[in-house]
Amino acid sequence: MVTAAVRQTPTIDEPVYVGTAAVYLEEHSLRYNPEHPPLGKLVIAAGVAVADPHLDAGSGGDQGALGRRLLYESGNDPWRLMLWARLPVIALTLLFGLVVFAFARELAGTAGALAALALYCLSPDVIAHGSLATLDVPAAGFVLTSAWLLWRARRRPRLGLPLAGAALGAALATKMSTLPALPVLLVTAALSVWCATTGGRRRRLVRAVAGAGVVALFAVVVVWAAYLAVDPRLRWAAQQHVPVVHGLRGLFVELLPFPEPYRDGVRVQFGLENRPWEGFLFGRRYTGSLWYYLPAALLVKTPLGTLVLWAAGAVAVVAVRRLRPAAPYVLAAPAVLLAAAVHGSRDLGTRYAVFLPMFLAVAAGCALAVRRRWVPAATAVLVALVAVSALRAFPHYLPYSNEAFGGPAKTRLRLHDSNVDWGQDLGRLAERLRERYRGERIWLVYKGSGVPSYYGIDAADPRRVPPDEVRGVLVVSDSAAAKATGRLAELIDGSRPVDDVGHSITIYRR
Repeated sequence: MVTAAVRQTPTIDEPVYVGTAAVYLEEHSLRYNPEHPPLGKLVIAAGVAVADPHLDAGSGGDQGALGRRLLYESGNDPWRLMLWARLPVIALTLLFGLVVFAFARELAGTAGALAALALYCLSPDVIAHGSLATLDVPAAGFVLTSAWLLWRARRRPRLGLPLAGAALGAALATKMSTLPALPVLLVTAALSVWCATTGGRRRRLVRAVAGAGVVALFAVVVVWAAYLAVDPRLRWAAQQHVPVVHGLRGLFVELLPFPEPYRDGVRVQFGLENRPWEGFLFGRRYTGSLWYYLPAALLVKTPLGTLVLWAAGAVAVVAVRRLRPAAPYVLAAPAVLLAAAVHGSRDLGTRYAVFLPMFLAVAAGCALAVRRRWVPAATAVLVALVAVSALRAFPHYLPYSNEAFGGPAKTRLRLHDSNVDWGQDLGRLAERLRERYRGERIWLVYKGSGVPSYYGIDAADPRRVPPDEVRGVLVVSDSAAAKATGRLAELIDGSRPVDDVGHSITIYRR
């Protein structure tokens, strides 16, 4: 993860989060990036504070312009700033690995815990997104932590419930996509208290409901605390259009016991869900969403050994009698979150399901609870195969795909966006052009948040001139190529691929 953090240029979302974190530190203002709550950006702000960048936020513009100004127009070193912004997320990702280990050890012993930790540490999605200043891994990790603490609350509810509520609140205060996990974890909290309580059914029911209320209370407090940490006065005036949400969704938003900027953020998210997003799957370009997109993308981007162990572990958790009580804690939250993600409108990457490598790593460790002589050896072989697959992909983990689908070099033929090319290889492209194409005319179609000229790339946009004038070296981000139409598709069809940068950018000779 540190290697990726050092070598990768800003991905599409990172400048927004880093710029917003800088505004939190300097101006204590909530006006940028309201569609995501502040806690994850406060984590990023811990690194931004060390980098101590100069912030010129007073010249207006949207949140994308804010990130570009901070990184490229304010005299800051984007390499240094991005590294420091990413390091707190890396540290948090490592801590979540300890949660995976502890959770699996309580269920399946030390051997199962080591297998679970190995799968977590070798997950290409965890490595890729845990090394970025983004919100996906922190949000998923907090949900996992809450589920683990609720499992522990079956024995010590007075300690476990408040801590689980705080972890749930941290997830809700990091990313709103974790909201579907809220009712699941509240029911799980009630189950924990029910199991920890002796006496009659009425007494157990009352205490179970009270336990769920404690978790909900602590979650709400953490969400409010995250907003108050940015601005104790909670000044809020939306800087972007906030859609009006009607019907059941509107009622749901109004009933949320959170600050107004949080509720406006949920409204913005509902508005984003109504947009006609473009997708790309197995060579097909489409508008809208496909319910099977995420399962198909996970099939491509998960190591084969991991898929086998995930399935075996999930079956073991349900089938082995002593593990069965843990099934709601290990499987319910990721199932609900996956169902919500599957029915979302944005088919933009497996990062929307990055909770699966966390929860299902714990489940996979439980496969060792099956009392068969061959199980430990088979698990060790499968983990070793996962290790080989992950190490072969180093250091290009964003475009990872498993061997059945041709490895990272072939991912661009099947998927796009954060599955392959999220703008991360602009620096590597600059190095490649200096090494192999110095002095040649460069034409560039780059999909990302980086500024090519900052890295010394002198290139023109081939879509702005007649096709017969585009001669020389044509460079196209694979995400742009996947959805190419019109002029760009014509240019690519009339060119010959000659080079590849990070399995995310293709260089053509024309």
